[in-house]
Amino acid sequence: MIQPIIGFVGMTHLGLVSGISATERGFRVICFDQDADKARALKEGKLSVSEPQLNELVIKNKSQILFTHNVADLKKCDVVYVAPDIATDDFGKSDLAPIDVLLTLAFDAARDDAVIVVLSQVPPGFSRARVRSGRALYYQVETLIFGRAVERALYPERYIIGCADPEEALPVAYKIFLDVHDCPILKMRYESAELAKISINMCLVASVSTANTLAELCEKIGADWSEIIPALKLDRRIGQFSYLAPGLGIAGGNLERDLATVCNFADEFGTDSGVVKAWIANSKHRRDWPLRILHEVTLKKNAEAIVGVWGLAYKQDTHSIKNSQSIALLRAISDIQVRVFDPIVPATVVLNRDCVAATSELDACMGVDALVIMTPWPQFSKVSPTEIAKMMKGHIVIDPFKVLDAKACRNVGLEYFTLGVMN
Repeated sequence: MIQPIIGFVGMTHLGLVSGISATERGFRVICFDQDADKARALKEGKLSVSEPQLNELVIKNKSQILFTHNVADLKKCDVVYVAPDIATDDFGKSDLAPIDVLLTLAFDAARDDAVIVVLSQVPPGFSRARVRSGRALYYQVETLIFGRAVERALYPERYIIGCADPEEALPVAYKIFLDVHDCPILKMRYESAELAKISINMCLVASVSTANTLAELCEKIGADWSEIIPALKLDRRIGQFSYLAPGLGIAGGNLERDLATVCNFADEFGTDSGVVKAWIANSKHRRDWPLRILHEVTLKKNAEAIVGVWGLAYKQDTHSIKNSQSIALLRAISDIQVRVFDPIVPATVVLNRDCVAATSELDACMGVDALVIMTPWPQFSKVSPTEIAKMMKGHIVIDPFKVLDAKACRNVGLEYFTLGVMN
């Protein structure tokens, strides 16, 4: 068979990154979205998401990709991925209506011999309930990470494929596309694959919760969590790639969705989810660490204090603010004046009438009593503590992720607070 043409339906983060990355592997790709304005903007190179390498790949492989809102173009595809981002509410519940619309569209628009693949994360039971007689439907687990999505799309560790019958061979066109990455392909029934995605995220949450729980203990007893991490990463049962850096709980929406899914199934079938509920509680507790420190060292002493905040995105290298800890902090201090700067996310997302949109990191420090660094953007680490101290009125720096050098901050008279060590 000649090189198959791959289609991606739904040009949000998942579909856009996956489609553009496929061109780097030498495939012709058709990226479809129902929104004509969005398709037109993408055709002009105006990407709706921010990811390292993404703009460069579009420019490099523009002859291999077609952005379109014409559903008839999907007839050209041998494999059609249905890949919209799945929105979740504040309780982690997924809104499956949009993917149902796009999956129906893909079935109706694609050729009868085309392979349809659900790439979006869906709950167990979703795929089997949508099988059509005589049509090839698969569920493929995606493991993209905001800020590292292109890297993950280009170099997957393995493919997890949900099938109606795992014993049957994959269609030729689909196999050709998967084989180009030269990684293991794990075939399993639909429900196992859907639960495998949740299982992966549960293990990540366990690592995050362990690190956060023990890092907080370090802050009270005089230990330093950063000294402990190397010992854990050298343990083969844990490993060098474990999520061991302390943070402000889980955010971004995907992990929260999976915890909610497990709790909901546990309630329905009478299984135990106590540890999962404990992880959720631990995440909420850790999320408010900057707020607790800010109140203790600044706000309870000065109700008129001005606070500078660096970062609005829930993590670096992404535009996403889904469940952002920074947004949660700003909501909690909505009655005081703040100066906010993020290199990508506009300050207009903050619903606080006393929020000033700063033009730079140092502008956000101008006249503030305390600076809180809520997103570890790499560029923040290049700002001189000396210049920060000159701009500030006060001397408090709250830096959960150790963006700045603690010693350098203290040397210029700043009182520095971070996670995992006694302050």
